[in-house]
Amino acid sequence: MKDVAARAGVGLKTVSRVVNGEPGVTPETEQRVQNAITDLGFRRNDSARVLRKGRTATVGLVLEDLADPFYGPLNRAVEEVARAHGALLINGSSAKDPDRERELALALCARRVDGLVVIPAGDDHRYLEPEMRAGVATVFVDRPAGRIAADVVLSDSFGGAREGVAHLVAHGHRRIGFIGDQPRIHTAQERVRGYRAAMSDAGLPVVPEWVALGATDPATVTRAARHMLAGDAPVTALFAGNNRVTVTLVRVLAELDRPVALVGFDDFELADLLRPGVTVVAQDPAALGRVATERLFARLSGARLAPERVELPTRLIARGSGELPPV
Repeated sequence: MKDVAARAGVGLKTVSRVVNGEPGVTPETEQRVQNAITDLGFRRNDSARVLRKGRTATVGLVLEDLADPFYGPLNRAVEEVARAHGALLINGSSAKDPDRERELALALCARRVDGLVVIPAGDDHRYLEPEMRAGVATVFVDRPAGRIAADVVLSDSFGGAREGVAHLVAHGHRRIGFIGDQPRIHTAQERVRGYRAAMSDAGLPVVPEWVALGATDPATVTRAARHMLAGDAPVTALFAGNNRVTVTLVRVLAELDRPVALVGFDDFELADLLRPGVTVVAQDPAALGRVATERLFARLSGARLAPERVELPTRLIARGSGELPPV
């Protein structure tokens, strides 16, 4: 900074103001400083800045799987909000493993991120309490934190599933199967609860064999679907608990010689180009990421906020697969 100041013919404080985007510098002086910075190849020393200000201008994002299409728009929204606040985003995947989630979150805290956006894999987040007391702002997305009070931004999984199953009932279906994620996951619990509520609303029974919760890999989902579609009284419709399940079910149903109605929770790419198009209960992952990160920066700005639960609505998109009548 001394070299930049000497070359531009200004004081150190002026260089600091230009580097940090602070007011009080004339355009001409700012241009001289910027030219000196370019000529000398000056880069701000962020390590020294942290020691002086106590802030790193970085935030961490812990999600399940960067390869999952659902998390692409969410990740981008978090990054854009962070960038608008002059912060850098560091992210990583927990792979649905609570231990890996804890390891990753604490590793980000050890690198002194200012805040965390967490899509939880576990159900006990007391390990983050010391970090939050130390000033690491933390917001949870898609699922609430376990055993601590913290901000959470999520979709209306219960209401969305209830609407999706009611849509199948309205098109004449009485035997409707549900295939979803691990039962310990909050969204899976809420969606199967919505399924049961819609069936109850219609006065329909829920046969245990019509519900499968567990791993969502293609082999497991295929076995569950084939079991529900077999026998003397197979299901005539399926509700998929997330986009991974939906994609597998599209492949399974393509092998059948009879139509089976399908509604999936979460939209996915090319769903509208299939024949029939896939009816879905759509979330807005970008909105989830945006609202959560704005909440994070509100806390970082010093706002004293009580932990809040923000629930965003879903919407049913009818494309054809959910409107097929029962055979």
